[in-house]
Amino acid sequence: MRQIQFIIVFFICSLWVNASTPIDNLLDNSVLEHANISLLVQDLKTGETLASIRPSHSAMPASTMKLITTATALELLGKDFRFKTSILKQGKVSSDSILDGNLIISGGGDPTLGSSRMGDSEFLSKWVQAVQKAGIKKVNGNIVADEALFDREGVNASWQWDDMGNYYAAGAYGLAYLDNQFQLVLKSDVIGTKPVVVKTIPEIPELEIDNQLTSAAISFDSAFFHAAPKSNVRSIYGKIPANKAEFIVKGDIPNPSLLLSYHFKNLLKVNGIDVIGSCKVNSDTIIKGDTLVSTYSPILKDIITETNVKSNNLYAEHLFRYLGYTRSRQGNAASAIKVIKDYWMQKGLSTSQLFLNDGSGLSPSDGISAHFFVELLTYMHLKSKNDSIFLHSLPVSGESGTLKNFLKNTALHGKVYAKSGTIARVKCYAGYIFTEKRDLVFAVLINNSKGSHKIVTQKIEDFLIEMSQSTATIPTKKINFTHKRHKRQCLKNEN
Repeated sequence: MRQIQFIIVFFICSLWVNASTPIDNLLDNSVLEHANISLLVQDLKTGETLASIRPSHSAMPASTMKLITTATALELLGKDFRFKTSILKQGKVSSDSILDGNLIISGGGDPTLGSSRMGDSEFLSKWVQAVQKAGIKKVNGNIVADEALFDREGVNASWQWDDMGNYYAAGAYGLAYLDNQFQLVLKSDVIGTKPVVVKTIPEIPELEIDNQLTSAAISFDSAFFHAAPKSNVRSIYGKIPANKAEFIVKGDIPNPSLLLSYHFKNLLKVNGIDVIGSCKVNSDTIIKGDTLVSTYSPILKDIITETNVKSNNLYAEHLFRYLGYTRSRQGNAASAIKVIKDYWMQKGLSTSQLFLNDGSGLSPSDGISAHFFVELLTYMHLKSKNDSIFLHSLPVSGESGTLKNFLKNTALHGKVYAKSGTIARVKCYAGYIFTEKRDLVFAVLINNSKGSHKIVTQKIEDFLIEMSQSTATIPTKKINFTHKRHKRQCLKNEN
């Protein structure tokens, strides 16, 4: 009898060891063996947990953070919300058409002002027309760019020095302009020589480029900027391809509010309106005045689609800071964090697993659990009045945005709506899977793997394909902390 019991136990253990689940296949390799992973897959309709690995443990989310920022903005501001930027006048206009005071560009936090991606491309001309309509032919004062809606910080204090000065880490101020980006046009010669700076687009007065570049035998952009926020010195290091008549590298505009005031003043002059004073920036208290004209952004629905599909950091940071402004009239990170955490706490989500520092996910100090992401995504799909808008703001596997090559030409091509996240040693995906069998909601956060982003992405793709094809529930308790290789210890214990 004892021998029969042993055989039965041995047989069960053998089946357990040899049964290969999607989790087993994800973990049983040297690439992810020691990685920090937080993972959760649930049935979207029933809430049944289908697979998990440390789902309540927080990990760096990278750009999947934008899911939280955009969802909160939709819920609190509404799909039709628009940012507003206004031209104000201070003082009176005399009988001879002289404004004895300043013209104010009153920033409303709009990230799309002058953007190449969306918004009114003719807004500057409309501002000039409004000044003319007010009967102003001369301004006996200054052009003041008022960016005081947000705090002076601009660049998040938790971002890394390596990112500052680069286009993807541009500061978020109360006034944005031209995506807060400039192009540095370079000309390179033979390998080992220093490329020549040709120009910047747009031209930025007082900007100084500290050129430390080298021409190299490469075919890609390996250059990066270093710069303190609002400094007019931009140091550029790294390499660009040799023997290029023109090669473009993107950086952040040091002071976008000031550049906007220059362009406005110049256009006024072209149209016969002289400004006696200079261009200034106000970052202290919001300036009041009489409104001459207002420029409105595209609706929030379109802004969050750009934010999620293209993973636009600047747009995310403007949404983040504006959320802070709505609560305390202070567009800073601390206020934004409180708004976001308070809102989702009221909705019953696990905000103890939510560690926020910014709105874009660029901060290495951010930490989110797979469980929180799945709660958020489930809420947005099943309970939010913005469910369809939020869903269609996400990239689609194999088809659009940052998911254009993800799961391309696989069984899940076009069936995954998700946000990706990638920074050094971080690869994450969170979203929805819609198949004929059932609908899933998932979050996979992988930090500190030993493989390249390409290899880790392939592991995640394989896992999601297997999960979508499986109808079984994976025993969660057996996989949360146990690697498949360690399961073989079962046989030793039984002997």
